[in-house]
Order: sequence, then structure tokens, then C-alpha cells
Amino acid sequence: MKIKTKNLSYDKVMDLPKGEHKKPIKPSFLLSALIRLVSIPDMLATHFSYTSEGMDKIKNMPCLILMNHSSFIDLEIASRIFFPRIHAIVCTSDGFVGKRQLMRLIGCIPTQKFVSDFTLIEDMQYMLKEKQTSVLMYPEASYSFDGTATALPRKMGVLLKKLNVPVVMVSTKGAFSRDPLYNMLQKRKVKVSAHVKCLLTEDEIRQKTTKELDAILDKEFTFDNFRWQQENSIEIDEPFRADGLHRILYKCSECGTEGKMLGKGINLTCSHCGKKWELTPLGSLKPLDGECRFSHIPDWYAWERKCVREELENGSYSLETDVKISMMVDYKAIYNVGTGKLSHDVNGFKLTGCDGKLNYEQNPLSSYGLYSDYFWYEIGDVICIGNKDALYYCFPQDNTPVAKTRMAAEELYKLTKERRKKKKDIK
Repeated sequence: MKIKTKNLSYDKVMDLPKGEHKKPIKPSFLLSALIRLVSIPDMLATHFSYTSEGMDKIKNMPCLILMNHSSFIDLEIASRIFFPRIHAIVCTSDGFVGKRQLMRLIGCIPTQKFVSDFTLIEDMQYMLKEKQTSVLMYPEASYSFDGTATALPRKMGVLLKKLNVPVVMVSTKGAFSRDPLYNMLQKRKVKVSAHVKCLLTEDEIRQKTTKELDAILDKEFTFDNFRWQQENSIEIDEPFRADGLHRILYKCSECGTEGKMLGKGINLTCSHCGKKWELTPLGSLKPLDGECRFSHIPDWYAWERKCVREELENGSYSLETDVKISMMVDYKAIYNVGTGKLSHDVNGFKLTGCDGKLNYEQNPLSSYGLYSDYFWYEIGDVICIGNKDALYYCFPQDNTPVAKTRMAAEELYKLTKERRKKKKDIK
């Protein structure tokens, strides 16, 4: 999938009128039926099936549908499960670029990932209360990198109380294994299934505290797709299954070198120390010689996160990379504005460029997460920062691991919060 782009100077982009907010509209039944129709090939290819639990509690009431986010097939799964019951979809604002009216007719509600968006709650309430239409939301906001859950925003419990509608949970199995983000958009032959259940009724939401609601969501969004694959003996024997694995396993677990890993074919290799692993059909890592520190991919990824945290704590973490810069200020196009330099350290992000005209800084507490992606709209790996006025899509021109930057932003947010709380407690 590609996105509409346009070359324009930074000055001219900043002079463009900003995209006007419009209330969402009730999804077109005909377009919902069309989505259901075009989803059939993927549903057949994956032998999709689903089970349900407690759905009689909500009947035809509008509800908030929460779903874990693994790949594009998630949207097709939701269409298969809930059709003919139409629902609006909270989606990233860049999905509206070049096709705003179509997305509105489908019932999509745009929001900027990891940027404070106070109109989103109003839009969701409008659809649920006034339009009597359910709303589908992926609270993780981004696809899982390593097959485990992405951090949820801490105010989800507050959101549930504010909306005060039943909550439905959709948990998928096989969607990540079929099309993991790192694997260069290459689909594997894997069966996909889902379980849909009424997670919370209105009465249960009113009776529980926001902390209790957050705890319930944390439990529901705890999963490990690689572990699931192994426990259920799901064999993935495609010869490209390790392609791009270095995007998440960017640091060698043997020699500790970053940027020298390569996932290709069925193997993961470190060109610095020569260590080589095979990604087995069951999704574990097997060394071709010697011992293996991490056979489970999420364990390796968690170790990398720990290393990033240590770098932040001792002040050694730093990112500085040359980037191509694109911007989003409206829904007409993604504007290519030039080149610059992106840096990230304990003080947050700093982006400069466009012949000295661009100078943007973002502090560590601006967001609990970071919008980073692989092969974004077939352009390249991306790190996205920004605010309600403009989003800056930064495409590193070297082998900068965007996974590390995402983990660093998440850990820096937590670390900054902890340090502030500690200072407050001392006072």
C-alpha cells in the first residue's frame, strides 16, 4: 500500500491551511458490505474461524470494541466477525491522506498516534451516543514488533468510564505469525482465528475503579505470539521467514554489537562476530554452532529493552542520524520537505533541517510511546514525532534501528515519570 506524496518546501507547507476537523459520519452499509466482500480471499486463505462468549449481554447495543493489533488483516477480521453490524474505526490520521471522503464513508475516525488528541473522545462519544454506532479501537496504537503486547495508555480506564458503554474484546491468534511487521510484508501460510467476548458491561464499568479497569485491560493485552506458535506446534517453513528479523533483533546477544545483524532467508547472522542462528519452523532460534543465549525472540527483544534502559540511566544513550523529512499538516498529501538531522537523548527529540528553517523539539513526557514503523507505505523505516499542528516523518539514511528508538522513547517516558515522582516524594 502506498500513500500520496508531494515535494514542497518547508515554508510553503507551513503556510498551508491546516486540515479542518469534521465530525465522523455513520458508516455506509454498502461500503461495509464491500469490505466484507473483499476480505473473503484472506479469510479463505487463512481458514479463519472465531468463537464468541457472552455477546448476548450486549445484543444490539453500541459498544466499544477493543482488539490487539498484529497486521492489516485485523480490519478484515473485525468485518467478518461483526457484519452486518456496522462499526466506526479509530485509525491513524495518515490513513486519510488522499482519500479522506472514502475513509469517512467507511466510518473511520482519524487520530494522531501518540499525540494528545482531545477531539478523539468527543468523536467516539458522538458515534456511540448520537449515531448509536459501535466503535472499534486498537488501544496499542501500533503493530506489535516482537509479537508481544505494546504498552497501553494509562488512561484507558478513564476513557471506559467516560464512554460508559459495554466493552467487547477481540483477541486474535495467528495474525501476527502470518504477517509479522519485520518480515517485509511477506505473508506466510498460517491459520488465523479469534475469540470475541463481552469484556465489561455498563454496570461493571460503573462499579470498578479506573485502576481496576486498567488492570483488566493489561491482562487482556498480555500475549506472546511466538510462545503460542510453539505451544500449538504451528510450523512456518517459508524460506523467507527470517527476512528482516534484524529489524527487531538489532543487537547481537553474543558480542553486543549493534547494527551488524542481518535476517535473511531462514538465518540471522552477526557480521561482527560471525555468530549465526536458524529461525526454526516453530519460531525459535537455534545456533548453528555453540550455545544460544536467547532461543525465544521476545526474550532477546526484552534484553535489548533492558540494555536501552541502562543506557538511559547512565546517560550513555544517544541517537543522531541524517534523515529525509516528510510532513503531514492536512489530508491532501504527505509533503517531502527536505533533509535534516534527528537526535534523541535523555532530553527528548530534536529535529533540525530544511536549510535551517526547521527546528523542532519534543520533550520525554510528550508521549508514553513513539510511532515508528518498518517500510512505511513502501517508503522506508520511519520515526514519527510531532504535535497537533504537524507530524514529522523522519526516514533514517543509515541503519538506525527504529525499534531501539521506540523502546528508548517508552523507557525514557517511564524513567522521567519515576524521577519526577521520586523528587516529589522527597519534598
